[in-house]
Amino acid sequence: MLRRIAFGIVIVFLAVLAMLFTALNQQRFDVDVALAKIEVSSGLALLIAFSAGLLAGAFARARWVAELLAERGRLRHALRLAEGRLGATQDAAGAAAAPVVAPLDAR
Repeated sequence: MLRRIAFGIVIVFLAVLAMLFTALNQQRFDVDVALAKIEVSSGLALLIAFSAGLLAGAFARARWVAELLAERGRLRHALRLAEGRLGATQDAAGAAAAPVVAPLDAR
């Protein structure tokens, strides 16, 4: 619960900083985007570029995390197969599948 509140406070603080940054950088210039020419303030242009880079990094990291999760699933599957083979080998050899535990003294 406290994490969510702290996260909300940080988001609000960053939004206020972004608005302040945009308000303090009012120089205007033209940005030529493929089919259109748009006039924006320098603060807004920098915030858009920063946000685009942040999103690109998040998508790249998300792809990496997805690959790790897939690898973890493959490893778990391989572990289950190996444990199954080990259990079948022990049963075939006549060994106990579960270890024998001696009872504790009742005092």
